[in-house]
Amino acid sequence: MYCTRKITNSIHWVGGNDRRLALFENLFPIPRGVSYNSYLIEDEKIALIDTVDASITQQYLENVLFLLNGRTLDYLIINHMEPDHCANIEELLLRFPDLKIVGNAQTFSFIKQFYNFNLDGHTITVKENDSLSLGNHTLRFYFAPMVHWPEVMVTYEETKKVLFSADAFGCFGALNGNIFSDEVDFDRDWISDARRYYGNIVGKYGLQVQKVLKKLSGLELNIICPLHGPVWRDNFDYLLGKYDLWSRYEAEERTVAIMYGSMYGNTENSVNFLANGLADAGVRNIAIYDISSTHISTLIAEIFRCSHLVLAAPTYNGGIYPPMLNLLHDMKALNLSKRTIALIGNGTWAPLTAPMQTLLEEMKQMQILEPVVTLKTTLKEDSMEQLNQLKLHLLSSLSE
Repeated sequence: MYCTRKITNSIHWVGGNDRRLALFENLFPIPRGVSYNSYLIEDEKIALIDTVDASITQQYLENVLFLLNGRTLDYLIINHMEPDHCANIEELLLRFPDLKIVGNAQTFSFIKQFYNFNLDGHTITVKENDSLSLGNHTLRFYFAPMVHWPEVMVTYEETKKVLFSADAFGCFGALNGNIFSDEVDFDRDWISDARRYYGNIVGKYGLQVQKVLKKLSGLELNIICPLHGPVWRDNFDYLLGKYDLWSRYEAEERTVAIMYGSMYGNTENSVNFLANGLADAGVRNIAIYDISSTHISTLIAEIFRCSHLVLAAPTYNGGIYPPMLNLLHDMKALNLSKRTIALIGNGTWAPLTAPMQTLLEEMKQMQILEPVVTLKTTLKEDSMEQLNQLKLHLLSSLSE
């Protein structure tokens, strides 16, 4: 049975949800599921904006066929060739043999890599700023390379001023009937998943996101339609402001995220002592994470949120505790920068922090606070003094 919603009188959401999938891209936990958004525009010519993942093909086709009501589909716009958005191209071609697929040169190169069907006579290749008239609606195409694949483009409908933004402005989480951001409490229930989605999926490409934001800044926007998560029809300053901060690697909050590894509880005890001191001094929204039991995508999202980090870990096999090493490598891979970092190392006979410092120094604009704290097994008077000094330096830095 069909399940669609109107975006405008002539533009419809025809996507669906997968609440069974445990890991997005087989990497990122999605306990609330995920939506796959696609949009149909009714006009003299009918266009479909992107398709969906193969997991919801049946629901998707029911949605599209219900709205078509026996009419043909003229155009399929492909903004992004990742399989969770392009899995139904061949299915649509089989049902609509005169269908034209609209994409850029790299789109069609990728289609040939993914699939074996014949594209002859079915393609319209567009370049930057090209347009396509559907009748009363005009689609204009802007390229957004590496946000977050090289072929990505976005489609702007000029009449209703709707931006179909591909994976930009996307979010983890299934849509529960309320497909619009103003129908939910986004800042309470969705921002964490939006930040986690951005940080882990798009986060490496901040420079490219900045270029696209500048390119789109001259467009009047009434609606933003991403390929995952809620549709936006107001409060654009909030959404664009988050993307501007994240893509410049600027923190949302001046607060502290403490990420620790602890084998027997001694390192954990030290970060609890530090966190209590920071809280007593008035620091709000402190977060503490055990890196051995917290998924790395959550840790990355919190680094995008917080201005200051405390990284604390024991020495392991003469080197960095493995979950901490994994976190540092992921931070570097995602081009994270502009954070103030405190380090705590623990070891019974050979405590080390230098390897962590070395990896952090390979990242851009990472400030390491003094003192770098060295613990020998458990908290003692001398190490508590080091932690108190570190607390004071954190407080001073937070107030700058």
